[in-house]
Amino acid sequence: MQKLVPTPVGDARITFHWAPRAAAVLALGHGAGGGIEARDLVALAAALPPLGVTVALVEQPWRVAGKRLGPAPRTLDEAWLPVLAELAGEGLPVVAGGRSAGARVACRTGLASGAVAVLALAFPLHPPGKPEKSRAEELLGTGLPTLTVQGGADAFGTLAEFPPLPAGHTAVEVPFGSHGFAVPKRAPVSQEEALAGLTGAVADWLPSVVPVG
Repeated sequence: MQKLVPTPVGDARITFHWAPRAAAVLALGHGAGGGIEARDLVALAAALPPLGVTVALVEQPWRVAGKRLGPAPRTLDEAWLPVLAELAGEGLPVVAGGRSAGARVACRTGLASGAVAVLALAFPLHPPGKPEKSRAEELLGTGLPTLTVQGGADAFGTLAEFPPLPAGHTAVEVPFGSHGFAVPKRAPVSQEEALAGLTGAVADWLPSVVPVG
């Protein structure tokens, strides 16, 4: 099921993956270079509904309008907040999440959106090759329980580059994973095993922030 949500910067689109007896909703935004077809978002949308979590994959208005380039962060945030308000109207606790640029949006707006927690997938700690341009403040300042899942070979920052995490923050590495959680064919883990590790980490964390499990 899909639903258009009006925002100040155009319509966003939610694609729902319903849990039969949902206890919570996980909203997931996409990155700047792709959409909701990203492998990590697809894997979570398949794995979590049987566990009682409805997954809402959110397309930003610029993607819905068919544009190739995303707008400024402030515009992304303006579009995200009405979507989270729509999801909160279901009466279930909402976890705000996303991958890459979508993770940044979820971190920046978590408290304002009324979310109970934040899931940051492939958080872009810095532009590739520019560790001095850190975005750590966005991640560290969520003010909510936060899980970061990061590829072990992410050019936008590995867990070894992250500063110490505050209380309530948890981080999990997907070994050999790229920014898109792709693993090389020569890696000692398969692509399926890597994604299973990602979805398993999220599934293990969710009962600590929402009433599932």
